[in-house]
Amino acid sequence: MDARSIIAKIRAKGAPSDAELAWFTNGLATGAVSDAQAGAFAMAVCLNGLSDAGRVALTCGMRDSGDVLKWDLDGPVLDKHSTGGVGDPVSLILAPMLAACGVFVPMISGRGLGHTGGTLDKLEAIPGVRTDVSEARLRRIVADHGCAIVGATGAIAPADKRLYAIRDVTATVESTDLITASILSKKLAAGLDGLVLDVKIGSGAFMKTQAEAETLARALVDVANGAGCPTAALITDMDQPLAPALGNAVEVAACMEVLSGNRDAAPRLYDLTVTLGAQVLALHGEANAEARLKNAISSGQATTHFAGMIAAMGGPPDMAEDWRTHLPAAPVVGDIMALHAGVVTAIDGEALGLAVVALGGGRKVESDSINPAVGLTNMVCLGEKVAQNQPLCMVHAASEDAAQAAAVAVQNAVTIGRGADIAPLIRKEVS
Repeated sequence: MDARSIIAKIRAKGAPSDAELAWFTNGLATGAVSDAQAGAFAMAVCLNGLSDAGRVALTCGMRDSGDVLKWDLDGPVLDKHSTGGVGDPVSLILAPMLAACGVFVPMISGRGLGHTGGTLDKLEAIPGVRTDVSEARLRRIVADHGCAIVGATGAIAPADKRLYAIRDVTATVESTDLITASILSKKLAAGLDGLVLDVKIGSGAFMKTQAEAETLARALVDVANGAGCPTAALITDMDQPLAPALGNAVEVAACMEVLSGNRDAAPRLYDLTVTLGAQVLALHGEANAEARLKNAISSGQATTHFAGMIAAMGGPPDMAEDWRTHLPAAPVVGDIMALHAGVVTAIDGEALGLAVVALGGGRKVESDSINPAVGLTNMVCLGEKVAQNQPLCMVHAASEDAAQAAAVAVQNAVTIGRGADIAPLIRKEVS
């Protein structure tokens, strides 16, 4: 086989064989495929697409280009993936909830880039936590505490790492085939027995329309199941932040409130986390999933698993009891006021996410450092009535100038009118 013939076949709208796609993805990992050939391949796939079988073969080839974990544990190995949004720290709650239900969760996560936050950045807002762990340490943490939220090692799906960098500079990121293979190759390399996908739609998501979200959700579910991993997906609302907090330490604080049993601190976050957990447990025949997950919170077991994981990853040993004292605080904190009275009719989630990036809570380029303390809290929600000079949210900033800039951004992102159409939290189930 050779790269040119495979690229030519896709360019001519032909269907490369499973063996050809496996050869190509291995070549990405070993260097047998050049950058020019990788770019040509990405462009051919972006323009002409792959068949259903081709998507599965590409995903499996990328998965198999590196290490694929195998587990010998006394419970199912399950996970969740989100396509990204704002104020969305579900993973920090769901992983220990599932662990408290006897599930093992080796969650390989990513960092924030663009307007969406990254799970690893949120965890690393906790002093001492390191998410770059070896495979041996990952196995120990999962076995001891039921869950570990970590970054991918260089040995996990190296073909995806190489191809993604090529896609980023060749305008081929927005391809359903390549997005599907990229997401799933890393997740399936974790050796999962089941997976639930949270496909976001709305102003704070990458997918802005129902059709886009459904296309991606269907592709992800079909390919994951085709690769042998029982998978379901929920299309969920991101027309407003999921939690009332945006930023790294402030989102960890919201999660700790929920784990402590305070559902009212973030009701949408709590409800979606339980629903996603029930969905993935149902893949393994759990009939009373919601009740078990809620009990994991109310009994304190989820908090125990979370605190154990944090300590094992280098964080403070007393996170369950004294989490407020460990999270960093911004020096400038103040309210952002509504300019006039009315009802919150729309929230531009992407604009809010970019406001947090401008505060220093996210990255404009991958090499940027993050200030974990900055962000927004007490965010208003759609349909809420506000009076003139009533707070829309609270800003946590490194300086007065940064706080003032954030105030302008938030006031422009929140539309105040006479009424709001509020979409349901769960837009659609894809299974």
